[in-house]
Amino acid sequence: MKVPEDVLFMESHEWARRETQDTVTVGISDYAQDQLGDVVFVELPQPGREVSKGDQVAVIESEKTASDIYSPVSGVIIDVNGSLETAPEQINESPYRDGWLFRVRASDIGELDSLLGEDAYRKLTEEG
Repeated sequence: MKVPEDVLFMESHEWARRETQDTVTVGISDYAQDQLGDVVFVELPQPGREVSKGDQVAVIESEKTASDIYSPVSGVIIDVNGSLETAPEQINESPYRDGWLFRVRASDIGELDSLLGEDAYRKLTEEG
């Protein structure tokens, strides 16, 4: 399982990477994409949508199941990865780079402090 050092994780397996002072990129972990299997469809949020930390904002469908995706921070959706509409398999192939889902302009960047670091996330996935 790949776990980059520059991301933080929610217990529900979303990752968050701080890009700028108030911008956060969000995707799902390598562990999560492996558990889902082949991703066949992604429903992304609309840019401009206001979200609160923990809000369900997207859906990923695989051959096995559908999974809700939650926002790790409160703020406004400022960008989505539109290439996933025609190539959702990018989530399986490159979950931390090409398979990112959306970007949020965080209203409280401090919310990232409650997320899991690399070691804690590895422990979570080994237990679960």
